[in-house]
Order: sequence, then C-alpha cells, then structure tokens
Amino acid sequence: MKRRQFAALAAATLAAPAALAQDRTMKIWVGFPPGGSADTVARLLAEKLKTSLGQNVVVDNKPGAAGRLVLGELKRMPPDGANLVLSPSGAMVIAPHLYQVPYDPIKDFTPVSRLVTFDFAVTAGPAAPAGDLKTVLAWMKANPTKASYATSGAGTVPHFAGLLLSQAAGVPITHVPYKGGAPAAQDLIGGQIPLMVDTASETIEHHKSGKVRILAVTGEQRSRALPDVPTLKEVGIATSADAFFGLYGPPGMSAELVARIDRAVAEALRDPAMQERIYGFGLVPNHAPGPQLAATQAEHLKKWETPIKASGFKPE
Repeated sequence: MKRRQFAALAAATLAAPAALAQDRTMKIWVGFPPGGSADTVARLLAEKLKTSLGQNVVVDNKPGAAGRLVLGELKRMPPDGANLVLSPSGAMVIAPHLYQVPYDPIKDFTPVSRLVTFDFAVTAGPAAPAGDLKTVLAWMKANPTKASYATSGAGTVPHFAGLLLSQAAGVPITHVPYKGGAPAAQDLIGGQIPLMVDTASETIEHHKSGKVRILAVTGEQRSRALPDVPTLKEVGIATSADAFFGLYGPPGMSAELVARIDRAVAEALRDPAMQERIYGFGLVPNHAPGPQLAATQAEHLKKWETPIKASGFKPE
C-alpha cells in the first residue's frame, strides 16, 4: 500500500507543473509596442485561445531592440507554457547575422506554431514618376541622387528585401531607414522619398485612396489583399522575399504541451472571421506545427546569410 501511495504521489508531483500552467494566466509576449501587426495578431489569437484552452490568455508588450530583448528574456522562463513569444521572423533569421543577440535562434526556444506568412509591398509616392515599377527603376537609374527607398528600420527583412530588389534590377538604390513603418509612409506620401519597401499594411489604405501606388509585391504569388498588383517576378525582376510570424516557448517544453497549444492555435486560425481580419492586414493565415516552423526558420536563416554578408551592412 505504501509503495502504491508513494507512486501515486510521485506521479502527481511530476504532473503538477503542467496542471499549474493550465490554471494560471498564459502570457503571449510581443517585443513591440501596441498597435502593430504582430501585436494585433497576438491579441486576435489570445481571444481565441481563452476559449479553446479554457484559461485566461493575455498579451504582454515588451518592446525593445526590434523584438530581440523579449526573446532573450523568454529563454530563461520555465518550460510550462505560461509564457510564449509571438515573434516576427526577422528577430530569428536576420538579427543573428547582424547583432550579438542574447539567444541562439535554434537552441534556445521551442517552436510551437507558425501563425501567418507575408511578403512586402514596393510602393511609390508622389516623388516618383508615373508608371509601373520598371519605369520608376529606369528613372532612378537616370537620376542616381534621387534613387532611394524607405523601410521601417535598418537590419530588418524589408531592408534586405529592398537590397535584393536593387541587385536584381541592376539599379543602385540607397536605403533610408526610419523608426517604424508609419513615419516612413508619411514621408513617402509627403514626397520626401520616392519608394518604400515594407509590409503592405503600412501603405495599403493610402494605395486605395490614391495617395501612393503599390507597384509590386515581393512574394512568389500575388497578395489576396492586392489581387491587381503583380509580383516582382511578373514584372521581370528575378527575386522574391517573404517572412512569417511564429509562436515560440522556452527551451524544453514537452511534446504533449506543445501539441496542446498548437492544436488550439490551428483551431483559432481556421476561424473565418479571424482569417478575414488577418487578410485585411496584408498577412496570410498560414498555420504550421512546431517542427515545420523550425524547418522554415532554419531555411530562412540560411537564405539570408549570403545577401546580408555581401551587403557589407554594419549596424550602428
């Protein structure tokens, strides 16, 4: 009897961490201020997970260093599923090639789910001539002092997507980084800069109102939000670039716990209303389980290494 009681007590003790994680609030950390696309997706997801997981789920904004600081904090958390990070891919596949990041993107996390994928919009403002992207690039080649493109920041995926565009088109274009997509878009609209490369969400409403023109998207396929806009390859520029949002936990999470959260995420992303909200931001709801997220991340990490090193870019 004593042996059976001891075994039951031991089993209960081992199961306790998982039970505690279910009973308390789950936090989805976002390494950016409220209002951006990552924050919005996190909040949509949190609302759905409350129901499917049967526990309170909140979003906790921890901005700093373009999402790198929050990842450095996550790796030190217990692997009980109470703290997760929704991270844009840039912090996982671009930043490690540029900065002394406080984490190993492969070893220090448990990939849980890929949430969305997205590409970038190449947008012309009133400072650029009328016409398609080839026309604008020809004008830039003829006017090198005016050839520049804005992005939401140096060392981001849009920064290097613009670099790939410049190289593939054979037109030198100077990168002008801003502290966020909104100020970059305002200068584009105001005529201070002719071209912008960033997420479609930054310029899509201005495109619809006629203030700017989205000339191309950087993905392999046209965007559902912009069906009339061609891809770079469709206009004869042989390059592409895309990115993703992933949900990550600390290292050492159990396969059972990861699968439980991933099933809830998959269910949330199948909801038609949530899909429409995500599509409205120029993103694509595109669930994949943890192992596929890990494979995609490793692929992108390798893909970006060569162009980043070849660029000679050194962060300040």
